[in-house]
Amino acid sequence: MKPIIAFVTGGYSGESVISYKSAITIQNNLDYDRYTVYRIDITPESWFHAMADGTKIEVDKNDFSLTIAGKKIRFDAVLIGIHGTPGEDGKLQGYFDLMGLPYTSCDAAVSALTFNKRFTVAVAAFNGINVARSLLLIKDRLESPDEVTRHLQFPVFVKPNNGGSSIGMSKVNNPSEELGAAIEKAFREDDQVLIEEFIAGREFTIGVFRSKGEIITLPFTEVRSKKEFFDYEAKYTAGMNEETTPAQVDEAIAAKVRAAAKKIYQVFNCSGIIRIDFIYNEAKGEPYMLEINTVPGQSEASIVPQQLRVFGWSLKNFYSALIEEALARK
Repeated sequence: MKPIIAFVTGGYSGESVISYKSAITIQNNLDYDRYTVYRIDITPESWFHAMADGTKIEVDKNDFSLTIAGKKIRFDAVLIGIHGTPGEDGKLQGYFDLMGLPYTSCDAAVSALTFNKRFTVAVAAFNGINVARSLLLIKDRLESPDEVTRHLQFPVFVKPNNGGSSIGMSKVNNPSEELGAAIEKAFREDDQVLIEEFIAGREFTIGVFRSKGEIITLPFTEVRSKKEFFDYEAKYTAGMNEETTPAQVDEAIAAKVRAAAKKIYQVFNCSGIIRIDFIYNEAKGEPYMLEINTVPGQSEASIVPQQLRVFGWSLKNFYSALIEEALARK
């Protein structure tokens, strides 16, 4: 009997738009000969499975099941495709843990930790991983933007502490003219704002996953934005950035990036596919970790699918490998 898989998409944040773009790629590349798959849309209004005729079947949240034509359907594992809350910040993972359901992403604790950028860089630094100096601001507890200028060197990046897709992010070169507006912009997205020193260098991003007990690093990508930095527009607007996969670098540099990525995957006890963003500072000859993305984008143009093509894996084999890793934990 084929395993029954719930593929969850949607979400409660602005990143749900990206979730639905990823959903198209994932659904087109699942192995339906191997698995019986039900897509579950998770929205603020309802959790449901849409039938072919458009009928919406509500999920029974008491046991995460569906009842279709009088038959109760229980799942063997969950494929998580939600960017942002509640699929990337540990909330769904905690719920699935209570249900005894394995899933394809990092666990609840790791997802919650890595969703918080400040906690992520603190844990990384504690474990000897290079990160930028940073400062956390909490809404209604900030006396003045001058507090930032006393602790950090400019330019800096200002971004919501929780969330992804570079929503609400700004680069600040001139604190007297730009800092206040950048902080206000970030606070519109989150009650916590991270201010991080700019690190000069080349931007690399690398997919990492575990299969059959082995941590696998994908051929990594160099990102060059046509804007001043890799913001939401640069990420999701065609022609706004240049992505080179694999990155054209000396093997000595590539080895350092791969080693740092594997160490991060181990230190944070990750599961499933993650994508790690780095700046490689050539003056110091070291990669600096920027962020860990525990549910990276899966649209056809997204970076992880690009890297998988270079790696020589089909998306169908890749998603099957993620599902098998989850089923093995049941």
